[in-house]
Amino acid sequence: MRAALFRRHGGPEVMEIGDVPVPTPGPGQAQVRVRAAALNHIDLWLRRGLPALQVPLPHVSGGDVCGEVSALGAGVKAMAGTNEGDRVVVNPGISCGRCPACLAGRDNFCPDYQMLGEQTWGGLAEYVVVPAANLVPAPRGRIALDDVQLASIPIAFITAWQMLVDRARIRQGETVLVLAAGSGVGTASIQIAKLYGARVIATASTDEKLAAARALGADETINHSASDIVAEVKRLTGRRGADIVVDHVGAATFGKSVVACARGGRIVVCGATTGFEPVLNLRHVFWRQLSILGSTLASKARLPEVLELFAAGRLKPVVDQVQPLEAIAEAHRRLESRASFGKLVLTL
Repeated sequence: MRAALFRRHGGPEVMEIGDVPVPTPGPGQAQVRVRAAALNHIDLWLRRGLPALQVPLPHVSGGDVCGEVSALGAGVKAMAGTNEGDRVVVNPGISCGRCPACLAGRDNFCPDYQMLGEQTWGGLAEYVVVPAANLVPAPRGRIALDDVQLASIPIAFITAWQMLVDRARIRQGETVLVLAAGSGVGTASIQIAKLYGARVIATASTDEKLAAARALGADETINHSASDIVAEVKRLTGRRGADIVVDHVGAATFGKSVVACARGGRIVVCGATTGFEPVLNLRHVFWRQLSILGSTLASKARLPEVLELFAAGRLKPVVDQVQPLEAIAEAHRRLESRASFGKLVLTL
């Protein structure tokens, strides 16, 4: 089968289309014929190389997948979403299914938790094999979603959902500061915050991205290339600050997130695209009684719930570009340049 892969670490130029064996499903697994797969920043980090995660080479990444069930492993019970030919979205989090966390429905706390395309081969290929428990039937509702739209949803939206709803416990009327609003998590966070009746302040690096953020529902926007985030948040909130700050940027913004947060506010973090070791003045944390919350993806139960909101028209996918799998290096370059607004999706 064709797959987008890298045989060595480096820049976008190491990405290639290669022929690799078609994976076959083992007991409890399903094979999916991939129709569309979206990129995430983890794809860039894996390509560059992560000291803490040594992946065998060659490696196929890709955690956002939509396709059809093409084969079933032994012991997989035929039901909606697991019959051959069923159109499905793949849940990106892989867990053991047996530990106390998994049995309690908190599978993203599983000690053996993995992410599709990170510790395993992913969906940037014609076929991918996943646990059958990770298959979610494509939703049917008022809004028809195509393969590209469905592939753009899973990681960004379940991550943002857990950040705002499950971890930060967002409440109606609160002010939410969304950093890097043009990212997948940023576009998802704007919509989820508005769904819960919050006021959204969004930041981005260009006026074009800010206009797109306002079109998604952002109430106020800040061009962080031209303005100071903290000063603008204080101005827009009457010096109070934001109740919740969504920060996945990391070292470049975390210190500002702390100062821009209101007394008793929550800063929720799911990543660190600019570095993992920010400079932090702890006086702001303890004196203003801030909560700093880490977040990783979400439990498997969240994706079907979120997909139903899309099918009902209450959330909408945000796709920046659609390209064929053969344009993998170009797609990596665009994501790395931070020029995109929304998700980059590759089709097969």
